[in-house]
Amino acid sequence: MTRIRTLVLALATLALAAGASAQTEVSVWFHSGKGPEREALNAQVDAFNAMQDTYVVAAEQLPEGTYNDQVQAAALSNDLPCLLDFDGPFIYNYAWSGFLQPIDRYVSAEMRADILPSILAQGTYDGDLYSLGTFDSGLGLYGNRAYLEAAGVRIPTSVEDAWTLEEFEEALAALTALPEVEYALDLKFNYGQGEWFTYGFAPILWSAGAGLVDRDTYLNADPLRSDDAVTAMEHFQSWFENGWTTNAPAGDVDFHERKIAALSWVGHWQYNPHVEALGDDLVLMPLPDFGEGSETGMGSWNWGITRSCGEPDGAWAFLEFLMQPEEILRMTNANGAVPARFSAIAASDLYGEDGPLELFVEQLEIAAVPRPQTPAYPVITDAFAEAVANIAGGADVADELNRAADRIEQDIEDNRGYPTE
Repeated sequence: MTRIRTLVLALATLALAAGASAQTEVSVWFHSGKGPEREALNAQVDAFNAMQDTYVVAAEQLPEGTYNDQVQAAALSNDLPCLLDFDGPFIYNYAWSGFLQPIDRYVSAEMRADILPSILAQGTYDGDLYSLGTFDSGLGLYGNRAYLEAAGVRIPTSVEDAWTLEEFEEALAALTALPEVEYALDLKFNYGQGEWFTYGFAPILWSAGAGLVDRDTYLNADPLRSDDAVTAMEHFQSWFENGWTTNAPAGDVDFHERKIAALSWVGHWQYNPHVEALGDDLVLMPLPDFGEGSETGMGSWNWGITRSCGEPDGAWAFLEFLMQPEEILRMTNANGAVPARFSAIAASDLYGEDGPLELFVEQLEIAAVPRPQTPAYPVITDAFAEAVANIAGGADVADELNRAADRIEQDIEDNRGYPTE
């Protein structure tokens, strides 16, 4: 009897081992974001691996600052993972370069109808859907209600109610004059020259009727040279010259911790530290209207299946899991971002009806502009970010915008207009 029991146990062990070995590994790369975001994704990987025995996700975190460079290097050496996350506007270069495969066949009509249009727009290139994100972003003005009221400044509550540029600059002057305030507006220059400068400040151009590139043809950067662009960025430069903002903040806490700034021009990711420090004094407002209506940025990290992936069904199985409303909420409760599906938004305390961040959803539906949807985007963003840094430092605005436009057009010419056929 003992020998039979031993044989049964041995056979069971072999069966378990065979079952484990039958699992198909799906390699996944994701950027190393903030702590709660990393923890949420690690928990999702563990949950997916535990809930089924067909696939096992092997996830690797890469540093966010050099993420795009590492993806480019891996692509050249044919060493990309199956499922890749990446900042939204880089999708167009990745798709054009052949790194990604379309995922239209996987996304049901029911799922599409429940996804924010901005998520679908971000993920589409040349008519095909290449990516999905579990969250989108919010960009606006956080304000300290106590300072706004002390300065007698109106508090706008919707996109249509946004400050005009004149109102905004009057508010900056009045807020800077308060004894508690060293400078009115924190523009998060502590983030450094990079994608923040394009995500955060390109809406100034869009609201002024200008832009970074001709979106009809994607063959020139005339909108960046326009009088509207120059005028808008001259206003931007004047905020530094007047002492209403600074390009050298001491750190990331001037608005919510030190309370020496009255406004913070930043995204959804700062809501938690802001509300913890300011409580009921925290207000969220749309960006100012530079003449053509308040506009805002959109887009964030999202997922795509690489062309080199040998198990696209497994990659989709994990991505489909991440796109479930409860998993979206697990992530957005951790990072404060806008949930990607309407069903998740409705269940969100932050973004649902009458939630403190409902304005971000309104903006994504009526006032959000995607960053240029072209393979030239890596050069566009680098050129504009350099111009922003120089303009903030006092350089001639027209010269900087012309220099950026020349660089963008040279890249487009070098790549023969980025043909899709």
